[in-house]
Amino acid sequence: MTFVEDFSPSGGRHLYIPLQERLDASEARELVEALALTAASLDPSPHQNVTDGCIRVPGSAHKSGGHQVLITPLSQAYDVLRRRNPAAAIAALRTALAPELTRNRALKARRAKTAAAQRTAGAQLLQVSAGSETALRRTARTGLYDTARYKSPSEARMAVLNHFSACGWTLDQVQNELTGQFPGLAALYGSAEKQDRLMRQEWAKAEAWTQKGRPRQRGEKNAFINNTSPTKPTGGAPSASAAAIHQLVNDLENVLYAVLDHRLKDRGREGLSLRLLIRALLGYMRTKETDLLDVGCRTLAAAMGKHHVTIARLLPVLVQASDGILTKVADARHKAADVYLIQLPEQYQQLARELTWRRGKIHSIRPVFRALGDAAALVYEAIERGRHSPTSAELIRNSGISRSTVEKALVSMEGLGMIHRDGRYWKIMATANLRVLAERLGVMEDYQAQISRNRRERAVWHAYLDRFLEVRVIESDLCDSEREEHWIPPDDAALWQAA
Repeated sequence: MTFVEDFSPSGGRHLYIPLQERLDASEARELVEALALTAASLDPSPHQNVTDGCIRVPGSAHKSGGHQVLITPLSQAYDVLRRRNPAAAIAALRTALAPELTRNRALKARRAKTAAAQRTAGAQLLQVSAGSETALRRTARTGLYDTARYKSPSEARMAVLNHFSACGWTLDQVQNELTGQFPGLAALYGSAEKQDRLMRQEWAKAEAWTQKGRPRQRGEKNAFINNTSPTKPTGGAPSASAAAIHQLVNDLENVLYAVLDHRLKDRGREGLSLRLLIRALLGYMRTKETDLLDVGCRTLAAAMGKHHVTIARLLPVLVQASDGILTKVADARHKAADVYLIQLPEQYQQLARELTWRRGKIHSIRPVFRALGDAAALVYEAIERGRHSPTSAELIRNSGISRSTVEKALVSMEGLGMIHRDGRYWKIMATANLRVLAERLGVMEDYQAQISRNRRERAVWHAYLDRFLEVRVIESDLCDSEREEHWIPPDDAALWQAA
């Protein structure tokens, strides 16, 4: 059997086996799962469903940098793709893998039998009546789902996880019931390895979808006024209040100044951008009063005075460098941006409690610093939000910026009347108006131009997406059943009298 091979920058390899005749998805899945039993490093997931699992072809750009590199010589690869493997080669492969195919079928039958026994035991234990049990709870208990509504087990289990998240369950509660009253949910994963690999990721997506599906308005009350309202979910904690979000932001600012700034200062110019990016996210978190942010790259770019491509490149880097503070929980889809969760990791909770909160408000890049630069913004923040008026040496040490850059920023800001020197200490000029200075420096026009450009590009993108919306025409749009549209002819007597 002939194949084409390429190499990924992440260290993996792809093998392409072109065929002369089509192969059903179920048959391809059996063969790949059988091959996985012979090679532990083989990933069968791209062939385990019919809708997902696309891989990068040779020459494609990789998300971590670099490209897929073709290992097979180009002339040989062209010959393999032109000739392709006949049906006899597939038959020979199936014969060679006959023991693995039999073993795989036995493993599936054993897992199905075990799941059925667990479902029967759970049904006898709970004595749940079919009339009072919801469809998604029944799916979680039995593992059976409506194939007309859910195309694959992954869609069915995501619906179940969304249901549990909406009811206020926690991840630990769901995991505890996988071997209890809901073994069918575990069966939907297929294997314990797949369950361990996907459970936390899918639960994070379920939580993000549940909280984003109906955002709670400020001042909204959850109390119901009559008995016809739906019951309030029980069993979980309510979403964080506005006061809790502000307290969380204050704690995260302490961690930012004490830990993250010192880690990111060693990254050079990229570190300056990352430090300002996390400040922008914390600022939006305080403004929106939520720990789940779906702010687009263009919005962050306008707030930081950078290009949206730069923001898109920095966000994954910040996720890795934030040590668990920033986590991506959902990918962008249609008009919605990527969803990020901001939280205080357990290893920083004690530190956040020991440090006192800082005065003032955190900013990303105020318009005036579009002209003065990122380093000047950080130096100004160190003076503005410092626990005491700092000296030049303290600014250099605390900001992690070189001496020449700090001194240049101090001279520029002192010349503009933003700061002044009182002996050895630097202080903020209370009468300085940063917006007026920005207008004088001519950066407000650039700021407004970037916002207008973002609006135009966003409108073009939305118009492009609207082209794919499915237009549905229902019967009531074509005909009103209560309106008589047929014509009733007059009787002969009326015509004779008229004549």
